[in-house]
Amino acid sequence: MRFLENFPLAAFNTFGIRAKARYFAAPASEDELARLLRSVTARNLPLMVLGGGSNVIFGGDFAGLVIHPDMRGIQCLGETAEHYLIEAAAGEKWHDFVQYTLARNWFGLENLSLIPGTVGASPIQNIGAYGVEVTDRLHSLTAIEIATGCRHEFTHAQCRFGYRDSVFKQELRDRFIISRVRFRLLKTPAPRIDYGDIRQELVARHIDSPTPRQVSDAVIAIRSRKLPSPDVLGNAGSFFKNPVVGRAQLESLKADWPALVSYPQGEGAKLAAGWLIEQAGWKGRRIGPVGSYEKQALVLVNHGGATGGDVVCVAQAIQQAVRERFGVELEMEPQVYGGN
Repeated sequence: MRFLENFPLAAFNTFGIRAKARYFAAPASEDELARLLRSVTARNLPLMVLGGGSNVIFGGDFAGLVIHPDMRGIQCLGETAEHYLIEAAAGEKWHDFVQYTLARNWFGLENLSLIPGTVGASPIQNIGAYGVEVTDRLHSLTAIEIATGCRHEFTHAQCRFGYRDSVFKQELRDRFIISRVRFRLLKTPAPRIDYGDIRQELVARHIDSPTPRQVSDAVIAIRSRKLPSPDVLGNAGSFFKNPVVGRAQLESLKADWPALVSYPQGEGAKLAAGWLIEQAGWKGRRIGPVGSYEKQALVLVNHGGATGGDVVCVAQAIQQAVRERFGVELEMEPQVYGGN
């Protein structure tokens, strides 16, 4: 396996932050990945797994080995009366994979259109949008154990999915690299259009009974309006998780803020982080090269030349503003790597 030294990472993170990896490798198969993990270089350096770079902030150069899984391939493994079992390799781009499934009438992922990143990264934080999450369609996955280079299979239950969470962000964090993911997709369309933005977009398009393709097109249009392209303004999509609060705190907040945007979640509710940030006065505001996007407060953007430290500084200022105004803690979605 060839290692690239002092490898520039600006093109491998959607924030466009300039940083370098001491070593970089892009295994194109599970066997290559296993051999890489058993190598002396991998065993003696800090490791970082980098997919599409849409959930990463580089606080500085990474003084170790960055592994960029580059396995490709999509196949149908079988079918039942109601489902297809579809397997995709970790290196496939998520949005391209969703469009591939729709082109073949494999349904169920349309609400997750235009989400950046790779298939392999999708289960880690249980990506979701517009009322659908990966957990709703994931069947199982294959992952390579970093310590041994051995393959392991994980069922849906073993992934222990939660809101933007999985076992791979908890006790198995930094212990496995996902190589293949299998999805149970529908043969018969069952569009999920109960999310407000989708309903409004479909009404505007005069569509009463949408096809999955039309739902995907609506989601793409919504996201394109709300979220800047990383090619134009560096960003990591939604920067903060929507905070979850209990019933008592929800009622207290609603008493003070009747227009509070929330969604039922267990015994409490999930609050719209973007609304909280906007009410705290941060929509469109910036400090130096980093700011909250003018069209969507939940998105932090790099106006040019930002460092990871600049991004974290603005994120912490927003967290403090929301904490002081609402008594609610915001949690960053991107992970910070490199630097001190």
